Amino acid sequence: MLLSKGFEIEVYTGTPKGEVVGMSDKIVAALDGFVREPDSRNVEYTTPPSYRYERSLCDLVRPRGQLRDYLKQLGDYTLIPGSTLALSGADEFHRSDPGNPYHDYIEQTYGTKVVTASVHINVGISDPELLIRACRLVRVEAPLYLALSAASPFLNGAVTGSHSSRWAVFPKTPTHVPLFESHAHFIQWTEAQLAAGTMQNVRHLWSSVRPNGDRRPYNLNRLELRICDLVSDPIALLAITALLEARLHQLIEDPHLDPLEMSQLSATTRAEDLVTIADANEIAAAHTSLDAELIDWRSGKPILARDWVEQLYQEVWPIAKKNGFSCFLLPIKKILREGNEAQCWLKQHEQGWDAQRIVMESIQTTQTQELALQHELGQPMVA
Repeated sequence: MLLSKGFEIEVYTGTPKGEVVGMSDKIVAALDGFVREPDSRNVEYTTPPSYRYERSLCDLVRPRGQLRDYLKQLGDYTLIPGSTLALSGADEFHRSDPGNPYHDYIEQTYGTKVVTASVHINVGISDPELLIRACRLVRVEAPLYLALSAASPFLNGAVTGSHSSRWAVFPKTPTHVPLFESHAHFIQWTEAQLAAGTMQNVRHLWSSVRPNGDRRPYNLNRLELRICDLVSDPIALLAITALLEARLHQLIEDPHLDPLEMSQLSATTRAEDLVTIADANEIAAAHTSLDAELIDWRSGKPILARDWVEQLYQEVWPIAKKNGFSCFLLPIKKILREGNEAQCWLKQHEQGWDAQRIVMESIQTTQTQELALQHELGQPMVA
């Protein structure tokens, strides 16, 4: 039995030269399924929950085709890969909804640190205690998914020194989020944050992973992995999702995978130590992604991110095969071999390409790739 999967995709719009241009107000008014972000330069679409990867692939590709077609009606505009304002504009906020008081708060509190593009992967888990346990496991392994997806080595035309400049600067909120021990713990903690004002509303929990549902924190039905940079290649995104789903199947089959139970760290301080390790690993993965030295939550020993991903891949491959989605897991090997998007861009930079040339090349490559997928899936550009 596969788990349901849905995606929230944030993407920048702009010109073929890589200039990001805000058009979300027009897009949201013209196209169903798109919503605005506080800054007008990126826009979000959400795919419906789907159990089958083939369906998810169609759901990822079709809205991008619709959006590309609409952008052509507005002028010579396109979609821009990457998760930060790579070439310019990172010092100014372009409000999409000036009358929205929550957007006022976001702009005044965080500025352009939140003007990023990313993908949120939602996996359906209806049992609230199983969901909280899954969040604990994914919290301590979230840096691996960031390492696979990193796609933001540039900001304002310069190399930042981080493979994921987005996660390096993103204002994780509240600043300290514990490993939730139970659904009741999550409810009590959320109510305390709202009362203290450290969260403005139930959506204002910006951590690498969080429980989600129709009436948070009370009614929960899915795990939301929020740490990934925007993955331009839908096939690569599904591979990352397949790794996540296979790991969750493994946890469902073996509840002892729970970090609070399996970790060899001191029992008296384990919960806090795991949070400290997870937070430090996120910083390391944002910096050098697959080449980062991380701390294994199980043993407390150092391990390279790419070696950990390889171990995880080998561990969950039989589970993916048994459940019929191992073919979608395969591209993880390609990412490990050739590098994530940030690493590929940095290789081009080392060869003498400037940031604009790299972004322009990636814009064209992504568009060509999407057209090929549209053709293979038998979908017109506008459904």
